[in-house]
Amino acid sequence: MNLKRALPAAWYAQAPWLRLLQPLAWLYGKLAARRRRRLERGAYRAKAPVIVCGNISVGGAGKTPLTLALAQELQARGLRVVILSRGYGGKSVAYPLLVNAATPVAQSGDEALLLALRAGCPVLVDPSRARAARHAETELQADVLVCDDGLQHYALARDIEIAVVDGARGLGNGRLLPAGPLREPPARLDTVTCVVINGEARAPLPNFKTPRFNMHLKPQGLHALQNGRALSVAEWQREFGQGPVHAVAGIGNPERFFHSLRELGFVIIAHAYADHQRWQRAELDFADALPVLMTEKDAVKYRAFADGRHWALRVDAELPARFFEQIHADLIQKLF
Repeated sequence: MNLKRALPAAWYAQAPWLRLLQPLAWLYGKLAARRRRRLERGAYRAKAPVIVCGNISVGGAGKTPLTLALAQELQARGLRVVILSRGYGGKSVAYPLLVNAATPVAQSGDEALLLALRAGCPVLVDPSRARAARHAETELQADVLVCDDGLQHYALARDIEIAVVDGARGLGNGRLLPAGPLREPPARLDTVTCVVINGEARAPLPNFKTPRFNMHLKPQGLHALQNGRALSVAEWQREFGQGPVHAVAGIGNPERFFHSLRELGFVIIAHAYADHQRWQRAELDFADALPVLMTEKDAVKYRAFADGRHWALRVDAELPARFFEQIHADLIQKLF
């Protein structure tokens, strides 16, 4: 049995045998609460307001698209934004690392490189977000710091917390690790600034007290990894057809990507990999001439090996205007 796949499947299928892990979940909760208290006592308070886009469950929920949309909106309102990232999956010889299009993904990690390619603002990678925050203030003159993930990174004090929840999977069985998918109890959602539901809320959710907003990931077209050629989905399908195509996803919830492609009319051959998968050329060099469609996050890791078959589906996060109005109003209070 592949435990890495079996355990998450059990969390969201409400498997009864997970009750056997409840003592470990109780211990995890005690240790996590103690760690939070310790880190908050010595937390760094940045001069610039800090916004954290994170979640309380493991796996992908849509934090990076939300971070991208928020950073672009705040820049459009005249603010100097710097994005802070842990750089998961990458390792640099020195930190903080200022990421740009030429930064090797092995140094930056996939999410940070994707943000650097699309956000239009500086992206700093550092395992210590407090250290990155100091650098952003002194060297980059940031007006506002936006953290991609890091809701549990309590060594950096924050002014606004946005928790993202996958609408399809919800909070699973509502239990803490390892008996469930949660890093913190569901009641943590009562303490954040707002909750963003990614997609339709098909899974039951607790009645948390904070405002909630819906986010939808909208396909914007397909981009060739080899030469950057961009086509709308309709243009691509007129030229190449609707399938079959290889669909590749090394993200927290691959089925979300596969479902999106099916909704767009594609007939897919699905290939699910672990989140932050490090690609080798042979892994996506399938023994046929079929097109290979992948997420943008996967594409930044494979672009060095790509040929004419490899395309990335670009998506943008769409949120209601009142979400941005609330965040901007909260920021103005912090700034002035």
